[in-house]
Amino acid sequence: MKFKEDFLWGAATASYQVEGAAYEDGKGLSIWDVFCEKPGRILNGHTGEVACDQYHRYEEDVKMMADMGIQAYRFSLSWPRIMPKGTGEINPAGIAYYNHLIDCLLKYNIKPYVTLYHWDLPYELHKKGGWLNEEIVEWFGEYAKVVAENFSDRVENFFTVNEPQCFIGISYMGTQHAPGYDGTIREGLQAGHNALKAHGRAVQMLRKYAKSEIKVGFAPTGAFTYPKSNDEKDVEAAKNMMFKNITQDNWVWNVAWWNDPVYLGQYPKEGLEALAAYLPEITSEDMELIHQPLDFIGMNIYNGQMVSADDQTSWKLEERYIGFPQTGMKWPITPEVLYWAPKFLCERYKKPIYITENGLASPDMIAADGKIHDENRIAFLDQYLHYYRKASNEDIPVAGYFVWSLMDNFEWAFGYTERFGIVYVDYTSQERTIKESGKWYKKVIGSNGEIIK
Repeated sequence: MKFKEDFLWGAATASYQVEGAAYEDGKGLSIWDVFCEKPGRILNGHTGEVACDQYHRYEEDVKMMADMGIQAYRFSLSWPRIMPKGTGEINPAGIAYYNHLIDCLLKYNIKPYVTLYHWDLPYELHKKGGWLNEEIVEWFGEYAKVVAENFSDRVENFFTVNEPQCFIGISYMGTQHAPGYDGTIREGLQAGHNALKAHGRAVQMLRKYAKSEIKVGFAPTGAFTYPKSNDEKDVEAAKNMMFKNITQDNWVWNVAWWNDPVYLGQYPKEGLEALAAYLPEITSEDMELIHQPLDFIGMNIYNGQMVSADDQTSWKLEERYIGFPQTGMKWPITPEVLYWAPKFLCERYKKPIYITENGLASPDMIAADGKIHDENRIAFLDQYLHYYRKASNEDIPVAGYFVWSLMDNFEWAFGYTERFGIVYVDYTSQERTIKESGKWYKKVIGSNGEIIK
């Protein structure tokens, strides 16, 4: 069994996590540059100042991807590298860097999939309120216009924002991620609404100023579910919990809260009822702006929760047994979610889906033979892709898969202590070594998933 013939195999990174060159060639400060300077914010005091130095080593990295058979590279643009103050002035060196990267990818027949925003907000905009300021809708639109004007002649596929659950939920309503604002529910909902409007404005500007035909999507994450059994009641319970379980405590991670406005043009009624006391003003014009035509669903999926039917509450969360498998970051390993979540999402939103992130953190090391024997990552990816292939073979419109991550990198608050890559990075020498999982992934791509067990 294989995936469909037009299925796309890719790998993903984010600008602040891999580029480095944080203070070079006219780049402006991002909130992460400043956040990393604050004592105690990042484990071991690590920063993204150098990261994987992809800014200087992109040609090596692209050639390595080509050698691995990777067909598409999902990477994000650094907003402050392109527009140092967030608006106005454009940095020629930033434009030149991404032009070189895009041209290099195309030279090796690797499709660029560009994410406009993967969390590195220009610090100058943060000082004006960042995502709490409604003006960010137009700031982001201006940025999207610059992106379209400079790259859409060669880039066909764009994602607007990555995981608002994180850059709002644990950044403006918590201190784990930049800027560490730790605001109220009311502020979080306002910032989130602004982010969705900014997404819509970016879609408008990308399409208006594109130099060739483009496709646009959205790349959130969420609290995903899968049923305890194939019984219709369990399936319905899992679906209902994924979309309808919205409370004041969990709204940030609810799938429908962020996706219904984008794909259906309205917030879910369960959320509007549960959050009524804290909602910002939401106008019909807002919803029209958010609800722009999109070409595909992007979704970052790492794990899910098993759910069964319950006559009293409509759904019941199943407890995980003692010794439940988990990753290096203590995330549960639940491969079934890569069948059920795409199924539920495609049924609700009627679009093809890309898994824009999926992978495993592991304390990898170089063995005596010079190899990185990350068999646990191979097992993880094999199991998840088994279920994703099942979705493909049941004609659920799965369009592609981007493993997270191409290489080990700066893992936000965890610094360089967690490794997600299928390529090992020695952060002292910047030497790259393809892990055994990377060699395995090449075989998966070559067989279009047939070797998956």
